[in-house]
Amino acid sequence: MNMTWLLRMARWARNPPSPARVKLVLGVVAACLILAGIEWIWGWPEALTPTKIPRKP
Repeated sequence: MNMTWLLRMARWARNPPSPARVKLVLGVVAACLILAGIEWIWGWPEALTPTKIPRKP
C-alpha cells in the first residue's frame, strides 16, 4: 500500500466526509452498477458501435 493512501485514510478517519457526500458517492456507484447491469443483460446497441471509415487514397 502506498504512503499517500495511508495518509488519506488517516485524514478521513479524523475528518469523515459529510452524509451528503457519502450519499452522492453511493448514488454514483449505484448508477454505474445499474448501467453495467443493463449493458450486461441486453448488450450494447449496434447503432452505437463505432465503425471505421475507409480512407480514400
